Amino acid sequence: MATINTVSQLNQAVNQKRDNTQLGKVVLVGAGPGDPDLLTVKALRLIQQADVIVYDRLVSNDIVALAPESTELVFVGKRAGHHCVPQEGINQILVEHALKGKLVVRLKGGDPFIFGRGGEELEALLPYQIPFEVVPGITAAAGCAAYAGIPLTHRDHAQSVQFITGHLKSEKEQIDWASLARSNHTLVFYMGLSQSGEIRRRLEANGMSPSTPVAIVERGTSKQQRVLPCSLQTLDIIAEHAQSPSLIIIGSVTQLTHKLSWFAPEKNIHDEYSEMRVAPIAKVAGL
Repeated sequence: MATINTVSQLNQAVNQKRDNTQLGKVVLVGAGPGDPDLLTVKALRLIQQADVIVYDRLVSNDIVALAPESTELVFVGKRAGHHCVPQEGINQILVEHALKGKLVVRLKGGDPFIFGRGGEELEALLPYQIPFEVVPGITAAAGCAAYAGIPLTHRDHAQSVQFITGHLKSEKEQIDWASLARSNHTLVFYMGLSQSGEIRRRLEANGMSPSTPVAIVERGTSKQQRVLPCSLQTLDIIAEHAQSPSLIIIGSVTQLTHKLSWFAPEKNIHDEYSEMRVAPIAKVAGL
């Protein structure tokens, strides 16, 4: 694929595109936490209609497989601590394909506007006046907690919930740990597995009890899902046995997983009924 290497070349390309044909479009699509059944109808329709799908590691293989064989798939391989394609390169891929008049689906795990850098990618389109849309997805905190039997809020346990990223843009940005350590709310750390020791130390230093219940949800909503209950004081020890992607949920609501857990990956009823559901979903989506 020919690449456009400079801002000047991109500007020339967009001006030529305006003179000749209509620009394409970029749609940020939330793929949800992994289970294809959690896709929205609009997300499924766009996956089926896309000329190009740009996706990363957090999008499950089952969801990528929903794309037609004619769709160009571009894997950009983002994961914690390493980008197969840097963010600037991803932005350029979106611009280049849209300038060719293509419908580009930027498929992101969870919701594109929750720790997905979706806003940054849309900002990169603005200088070229490329049209865009956003299709929300079920964010990992909601999906994984539900499949683990953990209500993020509960009248007897938590009156609020906070989503926190385990990775900051720069060392100068600081989390308000004193605020996080207060009682009666739930904390959900995205991409925090490698920082579990620091999370524990910071929360304990700001007054959170070492006995506070915690759950690590590994590969939530997938057939490989595991829920690892522990306490704050053992968080980093248990985290050594977990694999990415994982969420860390902290708060007394995590104790409810023992009573409310319903998802048994080894007896996944989705397999049994998947063929029965595909046709109705596709019909509703207009496929």
